[in-house]
Amino acid sequence: MGPPVRRPQRINYLILRYMRRPLMTLVTVYAVSMVGWILIPGIGVDGQPERLSFFHAFYFLTYTATTTGFGELPHAFTEAQRMWGILSLYVGVIAWFYALGSIVGLVQNPDFQLALDERRFTRWVAGIKEPFCIICGFGNTGALLTRGLTDAGMTVAVIDRRPERIKVLQIRDYRSPVAGLCADARVPEHLLEAGLTSPNCKAVIALTQDEELNLKIAVSARLLCRDVEVVAQSTSRTHEEILATLGGSVHIIDPFQTYARYLCATIRSPMIHMVNEWLAGSAGAMLDRETRPPGGRWIICGMGRMGGWLTELLQKENIEISAIDPNSGLQCDHARQVVTGRATRENLVEAGIESVAGVVVATQSDTDNLSIVLNARALNPDAFIIVRQNRYRNMMLFEAAKADMIMMPSLVSARRILFHLKAPMLRSFFEYLGAEEADGPSAEDIVARLRERVGGVQPQVWTIDTASLDTTTFAAARRRGMRLTLAHVLSDPADHRRPLRCVPLVIETRGEERMMPDPDMELDVGDRILMCGDDRARWLIDATLNNEYTLTYLATGEDRPRSWAMRHLQRILHRNRRPDRSLPDPGQS
Repeated sequence: MGPPVRRPQRINYLILRYMRRPLMTLVTVYAVSMVGWILIPGIGVDGQPERLSFFHAFYFLTYTATTTGFGELPHAFTEAQRMWGILSLYVGVIAWFYALGSIVGLVQNPDFQLALDERRFTRWVAGIKEPFCIICGFGNTGALLTRGLTDAGMTVAVIDRRPERIKVLQIRDYRSPVAGLCADARVPEHLLEAGLTSPNCKAVIALTQDEELNLKIAVSARLLCRDVEVVAQSTSRTHEEILATLGGSVHIIDPFQTYARYLCATIRSPMIHMVNEWLAGSAGAMLDRETRPPGGRWIICGMGRMGGWLTELLQKENIEISAIDPNSGLQCDHARQVVTGRATRENLVEAGIESVAGVVVATQSDTDNLSIVLNARALNPDAFIIVRQNRYRNMMLFEAAKADMIMMPSLVSARRILFHLKAPMLRSFFEYLGAEEADGPSAEDIVARLRERVGGVQPQVWTIDTASLDTTTFAAARRRGMRLTLAHVLSDPADHRRPLRCVPLVIETRGEERMMPDPDMELDVGDRILMCGDDRARWLIDATLNNEYTLTYLATGEDRPRSWAMRHLQRILHRNRRPDRSLPDPGQS
């Protein structure tokens, strides 16, 4: 479980620090005033000297401090007492103004506000009863991933050092609870406050723009809790090597390497891009719009991290590469031709833009990328253009540029992490789609089946684990000997003869993965199934696996009564229908 959470007592410390002098001033003023009231003699009803008691002195100061003014009790004051009352009231008002000013200053103090937010965040995390993720860094990638996780029904806790990013969480309409803490995720206590050691913590995801910070977060999370899954974004091979040595469930996400491999797989199998965009819910994505990048010569503009990976992997696909980069000392062993300079119209012509099959625009400037796209499209209208988008706010400009494919590093990382968390077997599914030879249905058959069963709606991808606590009813049914197949689980509870809008993509049984399993395949406890369907199918399948009556109906077609009275009545009717064996059988007479 790891070390216990040490919740800081910053609020108590700040209150004592800022309110110590005001409170001492008030106590001193009231103490001196009360002593004066007790010592100054007054005149009683019988004309004899009479002093106020401690209670009467405190009572008088109490109702005068609230400006109520009940009068002079228990008897009329003398001139000396009235003078002392005037002095006490004025000094008390000054003391109260000083105390109230200190309270206002304390409430407005940024440290006090941060302490209050920290305590509220810690209490919120302690009350989480379902699986949740910790996202460190709420930039473009963190915001996209938070949206995807909450749409999938998962709770998210966010840590970021910039207060304006945390304030944004309060005005966004997430489908699942999201809370944020303005803090430095490198500090181990903040990770503990975010619920790192909680049994419901599913993963810690480091997505800050500082790769050193991501490395520190990953190391801290791995040391504090070895059971939690750690995902870190890194584009440095040195950092990747360090993260790989942590062992356990540590995953490294490099958006440029991921996209380069994705592009190469798309060139081999164009179905991959179409299915990926459709599963991710991209606007306008459909299963009948195939994108086919050509396999001829390509020009890569910008040999940074993205260009380097693309050049290396495209060369392995035997695709000829030309490079354009302003770095005069660039050494590119995988490129046939290297043009030094920016990707201007002249340099594009020198690189042979008129005869290339595709152009990859991968500089770190969105302005440069957009201008290169326009020049490339003017020089070769038939070229397949892939452009890198660095800023999410420039989405409208890149869509207006009409490139064939847009690569946004933050979106690539968010999708990869999202698919890994909610459907880790998708990787095997896409590898199967990209395989040149596969034992099973072809990519065209898979797409046709998805189009027929699920096409036309927003798809959902999720994993069913028949060994989890959420499927104990399924396990109990299997122990009773009930035969349950995929077809039973995928049937509509309203009519067991009607299938749901859902397709099983991958099933893992006894450590073996099977793609597009047959509906008649029998299920057992411990099987994991990757599903693709609509929202209704997802919730109905979840309800089916947790309801013994629904499971029985789908497996046998028998709708068993659920109440005790109906079960008792059914037993009576069943007993009355039995033949009376005491009478002679007419056939034997």
